[in-house]
Amino acid sequence: MRSFVLLLLGFLLGPAPLQAQDQPLDAPQTRAEASDFTETTRYAGVRAFLDRLGRSSDAVHVTTFGFSMEGRALPLAVWGHDGRPEAEAIRRSAKTRVLILGNIHAGEVCGKEAALMLLRNLVAGQHAAWADSLVLLVAPIYNADGNERIRLDHRRYQNGPTGGMGQRPNAQGYDLNRDFMKADAPETRALLHLLADYDPHVLIDLHTTNGTHHGYHLTYAPPLHPDTPAAIDTLLRRHWLPAVTERMQADPGVATYYYGNVPRPGMDVPRGWYTFDHRPRFGTNYMGLRNRFAILSEAYAYASFEERVLTTKRFVEHVLEEAYQRATAIRRATERAERQAVAGRPLALAARHERSEPVEILMGAVRETRHPFTGAPVFQRVDSTRIEVMPGFGTFAATDSLEAPAAYLVPPDLVPVIDRLQVHDVPMEVLPEATTLTVEQFGIDSVEVAERTYQGHRAVQVQGNYATAEVTVPAGTVRVPTNSPRGRLAFFLLEPQADDGLLRWGLLEDEVAAGAPYPVFRVPHRTDR
Repeated sequence: MRSFVLLLLGFLLGPAPLQAQDQPLDAPQTRAEASDFTETTRYAGVRAFLDRLGRSSDAVHVTTFGFSMEGRALPLAVWGHDGRPEAEAIRRSAKTRVLILGNIHAGEVCGKEAALMLLRNLVAGQHAAWADSLVLLVAPIYNADGNERIRLDHRRYQNGPTGGMGQRPNAQGYDLNRDFMKADAPETRALLHLLADYDPHVLIDLHTTNGTHHGYHLTYAPPLHPDTPAAIDTLLRRHWLPAVTERMQADPGVATYYYGNVPRPGMDVPRGWYTFDHRPRFGTNYMGLRNRFAILSEAYAYASFEERVLTTKRFVEHVLEEAYQRATAIRRATERAERQAVAGRPLALAARHERSEPVEILMGAVRETRHPFTGAPVFQRVDSTRIEVMPGFGTFAATDSLEAPAAYLVPPDLVPVIDRLQVHDVPMEVLPEATTLTVEQFGIDSVEVAERTYQGHRAVQVQGNYATAEVTVPAGTVRVPTNSPRGRLAFFLLEPQADDGLLRWGLLEDEVAAGAPYPVFRVPHRTDR
């Protein structure tokens, strides 16, 4: 069990004076700062802030990486580049590339403000040593359309900003942090193209959580899928995140821990500290299956807006300081993960929470106040030293697994599937002529289609089994090898029983039926030709 000695001392000494560092008189301010943290920065303000930084210094390059559904260009700031700031030049450099993503949920705006403030400080010369080994890619307002839908009643109970905040989904009504596998939204596709172009080694994904009333100012998580490469998971859980936690606890009055929630009364699960979902529809889990590092940051919704912004900024700075210290180890871990062949290895089709030894959780409390303009209830965090010991459920174990094949064969008429493989940057080759092969063919016994839609799709589940068959596939068939950096991802996209694959998302609903074969074949790894 973790020791809370430093943490308790911090609370006994009182909260730290969370304040932004002094800036030059002519430095731009975010709308949050200019409004004394009663408002959040709008899209035009973000663009103006970044453009001003770009004009004032060659240290930062301001560009865009795509468009939102409503046609807003998605801004990207690049810091730490030497010479040419284009993606190809940065990808060829020997530096570790870190993507900082803010505002994927546009009601959770503290990450956007923190990212802008961090960029301003970097341009002013702070943390200059980081540029020796890091390149930062900062996308502060990913859900640009959602950001502009400001309402005072978004994010019920959240403690500010009192001037309102944007909405969770994008303009289509899609939750962009559930879209990474199906890639329906233009914002998602733009981000996936950014990943292919710049190939960042690390993602830092900035959020705000409003779940259990705990005592932490910020919680965090690494990729949670059980097939995240061991080299990445080990470095994060044993070294990087513990070091960041120690740095954060050195700040009096600031408490951080792994993300979790306690089950609500009436839920039929044991009491414990549960992390969120393992599926790669979530960005940080998705990055793990791309053989990349990812860190989720969740500021506590019931802390003040100012406290959330400054704590998020502090957390990101500590994460980046550790990234700077471990830059070589990060690159080596990703290279090791990419060299690891997945053909013949068992990979999880589905998973469940895994119970750990008891952990000490700092439980908290809130007091209810009223929004000054709407009168709606607002919760405010109350400092707490109440520790509860409970089982931890912070990792996942496979409940069903299957060996990965050498390759998949996708018929040329499965256009939505091939489209998704392309946008995910999965290597493919087109067979120029009809070919007879020994394959594994999944026979479908039953098909279950959800009655209700979720994120624009009806979930599909199939039951059945694989059997060996000799088939002739037509010219134009797409062969997807698994001995590539996207091998894990290809497996989860294409396996019919994967719990977050393209079939599960309903993208092959018209192609599957009981008694018929699944149209995508597997090339067994022992007989690959």
